[in-house]
Amino acid sequence: MYEAEFDGLGSRIRWTEAAGSGGGGGGERAATVYVHGLGAMSAVYHAHVAAHPALSGRRSLFVDLPGHGISDRPAGFGYTLEDHADALAAALDAAGVHGARVVGHSMGGAVSVVLAHRRPDLVSGLVLTEANLDPAPSRAAASSSIAAYSEEEFVRGGFAEVLGRFGSTWAATMRLADPLALHRSATGLVRGTAPTVRRMLMESPAERSFLQGTLSGELPGAAELMASGVRVIQAPGAGHNVMFDRPDVLAAAVAGGTV
Repeated sequence: MYEAEFDGLGSRIRWTEAAGSGGGGGGERAATVYVHGLGAMSAVYHAHVAAHPALSGRRSLFVDLPGHGISDRPAGFGYTLEDHADALAAALDAAGVHGARVVGHSMGGAVSVVLAHRRPDLVSGLVLTEANLDPAPSRAAASSSIAAYSEEEFVRGGFAEVLGRFGSTWAATMRLADPLALHRSATGLVRGTAPTVRRMLMESPAERSFLQGTLSGELPGAAELMASGVRVIQAPGAGHNVMFDRPDVLAAAVAGGTV
């Protein structure tokens, strides 16, 4: 396990690694960095993808964002998308990684795009799985459901209600997240960024792929994304968790390209 301070107050963001080539510079293959979604953990959601034969021999980092998994959960932290991106940057700086291929799911995809916008030296490629690109998602979205509570309401009882509402798969990792961090992270997703994550993605010089599960419906604004150079990939028979439903499709996307 590895760690780095992220808030100037001693709080630590932590990650695990699978050894292999890749770090950045000197002609090395780029490291691959996996970033989980809201209430999840990176290794749980992505270690089996990194173990795919197509990705053999690559250095892989599984980073848990602040408030999630094995990372610290300071009560004074904001947990906005920008805050998460800066904490992720601290981890990559400490790991000696730059020019990475960053694989982000859902909220982690949004954080990855913000990271690429704020620290383009750290990111040469983005592989996004149903990433949040726009503020104010539908009321049915998990982030909106969480943000509908006040912070105090969520910490006192809403957290338990949400754990029972969204099924055992998500609850298995969400129950390990800090309720306050989860609420602030969800609120940050609903609030969005300026410019929007979608705009940052469209304007990024990084190689970019976006995976959409066919069971999730059409990707809003797909034509505009493709016109900006984003490769949109459909994952047949997959829902929001493409890495569980079609890990082969995600592994192929991570392995593809020139990064």
